[in-house]
Amino acid sequence: MSTTNTFLNTPTKTPNSTSISKKHHKQHASDSGSEFKDRFEAYNRLQAAAVAFGEKLPIPEIVAIGGQSDGKSSLLEALLGFRFNVREVEMGTRRPLILQMVHDPTALEPRCRFQEEDSEEYGSPIVLASAIADTIKFRTESLLKRTRAAVSSKPIVMRAEYAHCPNLTIIDTPGFVLKAKKGEPERTPDEILSMVKSLASPPHRIILFLQQSSVEWCSSLWLDTIREIDPTFRRTVIVVSKFDNRLKEFTDRWEVDRYLSASGYLGENTHPFFVALPKDRGTISNDEFRRQISQVDAEMLRYLRDSVKGGFDEDKYRSYIGFGCLRDYLEAELQRRYKEAAPATLALLEQRCGEVTAEIARTECKIKATSDVAHLRKSAMLHTAALCNHVEALIDGAADPAPEQWGKTTEEERSESGIGGWPSVTVDIKPPNATLRLYGGAAFERVLHEFRCATYSIKCPPVSREKVANILLAHTGRGGGRGITEAAAEIARAAARSWLAPLLDTACDRLAYVLGNLFEISIEKNHGHDSNHRHRSVDIEGYVGFHAALRQSYNHFIKDLSKECKQLLCHHLDSVTSPYSHVCYENNFIGSFSSGASSMYQFNQASTGPLCLELSDGGPALCKEVMKDQENIPPEKNAQETTPGKVTENREALRECQMTVPETPSPDQPSDGNYGIKRELVNCVEVGARKRHPRIAGNARNCGQNGEGLLFGNGDNISRPSSTYAEICSSAAQHFARIREVLVERSVASTLNSGFLTPCRERLPVALGLDLFAVNDEKFMDMFVAPGAIDTLENERQSLQKRQKILHSCLNEFKSVARAL
Repeated sequence: MSTTNTFLNTPTKTPNSTSISKKHHKQHASDSGSEFKDRFEAYNRLQAAAVAFGEKLPIPEIVAIGGQSDGKSSLLEALLGFRFNVREVEMGTRRPLILQMVHDPTALEPRCRFQEEDSEEYGSPIVLASAIADTIKFRTESLLKRTRAAVSSKPIVMRAEYAHCPNLTIIDTPGFVLKAKKGEPERTPDEILSMVKSLASPPHRIILFLQQSSVEWCSSLWLDTIREIDPTFRRTVIVVSKFDNRLKEFTDRWEVDRYLSASGYLGENTHPFFVALPKDRGTISNDEFRRQISQVDAEMLRYLRDSVKGGFDEDKYRSYIGFGCLRDYLEAELQRRYKEAAPATLALLEQRCGEVTAEIARTECKIKATSDVAHLRKSAMLHTAALCNHVEALIDGAADPAPEQWGKTTEEERSESGIGGWPSVTVDIKPPNATLRLYGGAAFERVLHEFRCATYSIKCPPVSREKVANILLAHTGRGGGRGITEAAAEIARAAARSWLAPLLDTACDRLAYVLGNLFEISIEKNHGHDSNHRHRSVDIEGYVGFHAALRQSYNHFIKDLSKECKQLLCHHLDSVTSPYSHVCYENNFIGSFSSGASSMYQFNQASTGPLCLELSDGGPALCKEVMKDQENIPPEKNAQETTPGKVTENREALRECQMTVPETPSPDQPSDGNYGIKRELVNCVEVGARKRHPRIAGNARNCGQNGEGLLFGNGDNISRPSSTYAEICSSAAQHFARIREVLVERSVASTLNSGFLTPCRERLPVALGLDLFAVNDEKFMDMFVAPGAIDTLENERQSLQKRQKILHSCLNEFKSVARAL
């Protein structure tokens, strides 16, 4: 055995003479008095308290590990001095078992008590061996069923008081397996290996590793695992079990000595123990069981001395052969470690007692503060301020808490919000990073981008001929003469109002959902901040009324922001779709219409009567036939438009005049030059209409044959490359695209950022403060009427006081032990 530099050491080298037995017996005799008994009892009580309260204390312990069927269960029974059929219930294969063996000369029959789950108290003594096995089995199955796991690292603690067991504490662990049993998860072997490594890794624990003698060192399955935990075997005791099965293979001394040395694999300073135990598993008395153990030890020594030629090197290996030597060594080693660890344990206990006392004082302050209005106001304000700070941090960009757990994908946002997809959008909108789990500012920007994609996927919807006629002819009938441009613009405005408004509302709802999720994330972030600083800045846990009011106020604030943003976006939409808006008449669209100037000019020339507007493909030819005999009709190819009292102008000059301001603006005619209709053209239309109306009416009857009207013929009889209806639809689509672009690029993004994010950064603390704290004390205290919270604090104080009592008792015992050392 080797030595560590910690306070939990093993010998540098196990003594190599037969005097070890005398030294062990001498040490055991010296420690068998009240000094060792008090120390052992103190550690046992401390260990029980540590298990119950989840304390991490470096108590010297022995951890037994090995493969399944390597003899761990039999070894534990031998150490206890009685059998209780642990192998039949597979003790320790799924939960660790902490065995606290107490040597009590008055206990002629073993008394076993199990520590209650999550408590330092022990139950009633159990005498029957079968009842012990049943208790282990029941507790194991109950916990695994409750946790839905195949194995658990939560130990079972059993205290065994017996006149024939040593003062020893040992942890039995699940045995290593290569393959899961039938009905168990495939990952069970890996879970067992991970749990055993965790139990054996603390440096204050002695590793007791068992391996069958039939396994050669070079073929050991688990020796490499031990090397991972303890590379130099400095705190490892290696036990070769079932040694009697190997004895028959030895005939000469050199064979025995070479096997017992194991120096080629374990090193010069590491000597394993060689143990064999009775194979008879029948029902025998405890006295007979112990007699058989002694008999097996004696038979092994007799065979090595008498049946092996030359015997074996007794001076070197005698102290490692037999169960009795292993038991004495383990007890002596644990006693030594207890003694060395006592000063450090005493210091640790004093520290923990001070910490528990401080926790009790804080809990009592919390209980008193439950009726202190000023304290509650301060705590609630600090909690609310922390929440607002976390919301701002999440909006500005954060990676804590983990986005993988708290973030949402685009699909999850759609489904969990209950909003679904974008209205009237038939294509599947997948913005960049749609599959990533995002929250806060990142999720906000992703929704904005998704809105842009959805909006640009909508085209101007098709417009029926009836709608075009109703818009265009109504103005012409009133003498407005607004022409194709105004008709197309009006159609585009109506389509934008109808199709874009639902998208704007949906964007606001989605963004409100993203910001609403920040409440839960901020609460989690606040918990993580407090745990990282090992304290809670303010403690108002359990006040359900306050937390409900805080959540309601936050949700109400976000809903108000959403409502305000909807109103602002509605205003922007109304503005951009207003007849007075410049959007439909900006230069890029006017330029696009100039390419079709000839057809538009002809249309305006023909617009001298309310019934001569033909929107079908055969319309222009029919209109010429109707108008050929009328007066005051300029030649078709005339490039000039004359008006009484005006100088003749060319066609380009005429189009310039169409964008001048009318002399007498009216609500139907914007004052902006880009929206004006040429006054001279209006006069011409009005005069021509008055002069030609009777004749046109008669000719219109001639134009409508077979029940088909002149205005909306189906175009089957006459084929034209394009029609007035097609031009209006094309112009409307261009106007719609322009309205959509101006709305999205100039208004939406800035409005949503300033309408949602800026208030969350600047107005949220004030809004929450007014809702929660701008009330009188009586109404404020209504949020803190929480008997459950007070009961929780009372239970916490009682638990701390109980822990304090146990730790102070252990501290006093260790002080007595330290004085006796």
